[in-house]
Amino acid sequence: MAKYSNKRSRSSVNMSIRQQERNGAMKPLDPEAPKCYADIAPRGPQGVKNQVVGLLIENGEGGLVIPDPSFKETNFGPVRIEKNNLNGAPFKMTVVCEILNPTSENRDYRGKIVEVLGDMGNNDVRMLAVMRQFGLSQTFPDMVMDEVKDLPVNPDPEVITKEIEGGRHDLRDLLTITIDGEEAKDLDDAISIEKIPGGNYKLYVHIADVSHYVREKTALDDEAFLRATSVYLVDRVIPMLPPKLSNGLCSLNPNVDRLTMTAEMLIDENGITYDGNVYESVIRSDRRMSYLETYRILTEPKESDEAEYGPIVPLLSEMKILADILKNMRDGKGAVNFDFPEPKILLNEDGSVRDIMPYPINMCNGIIEQFMICANEYVAERFASMNYPFVYRVHESPDTMKIAKFCTVARNFGATGRLSGKLTPLMISEYMSTIKDDDARPMLDTVLLRSMAKAKYAPDNLGHFGLASKFYCHFTSPIRRYPDLYIHRIIKSYIHEEKKRRHFAGLVANVSNHSSDMERNSVEAERASNAVKMAEFMSDKIGERYLGKITSIIGAGVFVMLANTVEGFIPFRTMSDHYIFDEHSYRAIGSRTGRKLTIGMDAPVVVAAVDTDMNRIDFVFQEGFESGTSRSAKSSTGHAAFGRRKMKTLAKKRGKKHRRSF
Repeated sequence: MAKYSNKRSRSSVNMSIRQQERNGAMKPLDPEAPKCYADIAPRGPQGVKNQVVGLLIENGEGGLVIPDPSFKETNFGPVRIEKNNLNGAPFKMTVVCEILNPTSENRDYRGKIVEVLGDMGNNDVRMLAVMRQFGLSQTFPDMVMDEVKDLPVNPDPEVITKEIEGGRHDLRDLLTITIDGEEAKDLDDAISIEKIPGGNYKLYVHIADVSHYVREKTALDDEAFLRATSVYLVDRVIPMLPPKLSNGLCSLNPNVDRLTMTAEMLIDENGITYDGNVYESVIRSDRRMSYLETYRILTEPKESDEAEYGPIVPLLSEMKILADILKNMRDGKGAVNFDFPEPKILLNEDGSVRDIMPYPINMCNGIIEQFMICANEYVAERFASMNYPFVYRVHESPDTMKIAKFCTVARNFGATGRLSGKLTPLMISEYMSTIKDDDARPMLDTVLLRSMAKAKYAPDNLGHFGLASKFYCHFTSPIRRYPDLYIHRIIKSYIHEEKKRRHFAGLVANVSNHSSDMERNSVEAERASNAVKMAEFMSDKIGERYLGKITSIIGAGVFVMLANTVEGFIPFRTMSDHYIFDEHSYRAIGSRTGRKLTIGMDAPVVVAAVDTDMNRIDFVFQEGFESGTSRSAKSSTGHAAFGRRKMKTLAKKRGKKHRRSF
């Protein structure tokens, strides 16, 4: 029986190998890189510093630690371990090594072993290594657990009554549902909707009132701040809050009372929110729905649905109508819609990989996304209009020089017009619509994304360019994101007239900066865990054939992504022709054949080498591809005799033995 990865669905790009290239795993040392490890900021919630995780190998009477590829090669090299600093650690094991001379100017690092994680062939050890690299811990400090141990499974009825008497809105009679992935356990948002006269809608977005339980100046809040986000590795979740809260008391499970914060919004037939309110509430979810279940009801209704789901069926229909209205409104403003494939990695009970596929997304994911965006915008605008201290989610306008470089690439794929002056989301959206090459469009989206600023948290409202929003925040996921929890605290303080404006004004910058740092750390950790499992999955597929698409081209070669989202690298040195890379057009041209390699083109490949230590996958082109004579209509599997020489050469250079003989 397969075990599914418990990963949230969100847009991201699988850049595991490309990330290694950026980090220097495929480059010579950068002369401008920091000269010592002391220049590197502490990693993750645990603030790990002066440590590396890597493979311990024998070196004379002592040892040598080869850092894991997730560490930047420009900053780390092998670490020498004297005999008396081995601390009994066996060789050929994954270890945590403390660097004793982190300020070494000649990069001659020496260290001592502080923890033995085990054999990297063990699935659990691989994930432990990722956790240590990024300063993550699955366990919570004793002080935190002491604070939550006496919390109930459900709110006491007396507490509910007291809260309602104190002004909390009682919405338990309102038809309310949650819609999440099948494996989700932390249900932090629920929806109610009413059609009102004039063709307008009243939308209720109910969010778990986590701040009711996570109070300032407690160990629980301190730990939530340090973590700042839940991290979704392939085989486990590193939660921001203890499971008793995240999966229990705060999760909006069906048929039980839950304390919530509700954004109630009035939306007209054009998708404009013209009025609303945000307040404390109590809900009782009527049903836990899944995306797949909801999709089936909306697209393939059955006669039995009415008996089984009752009023939920028409509720779902109204939700779909309103979500389409909101999406059309945002598309009209030029919201940038990136649609990147995210891997779904299916695991066996022992943690090994059963299969990899694109994460299934359907229109019901989009319904919930539209409602969450609507609530986030409303709350952000409400507090920005009062000039109240707040934590915004911002995405600044792109740099004009970077956009100009992007346009140079896009014109090679049929884009027409110009992007100049003060850019707006609508200008970019209209420009992208002129691209003629549909196959290249997803890859050009990736190039465009790299040309834009990264979204982050900030104490000042700078707008969200990608969403074409003047006001935006993260209000809807306080179970797994600290900024959401923190602005709930701000909102509740304002509602109760606590007059803490000055208090929050002195804290929102630190919350914003730290949360942005921890978000980046979590993204890198998630990518690293994906890279581990992808390399593991492909390690016994040497010689098998696949059809992929070229996703990126760099000076050293091309990246190809398979239909299952696994990405591999093809070095130019393994190709039959000599290719000249033009970075302005994202093309490589064969000097003898004139063969053009471009992003978006189909690429029949053979798995050439897999390095499970470096988490790298190499492909070679199938025979005949460079001359334009290969068959590439379908992907196929099996040994590829024509690629043996190239594959053996790659394996020899990597120092790895193939698991399959030829």
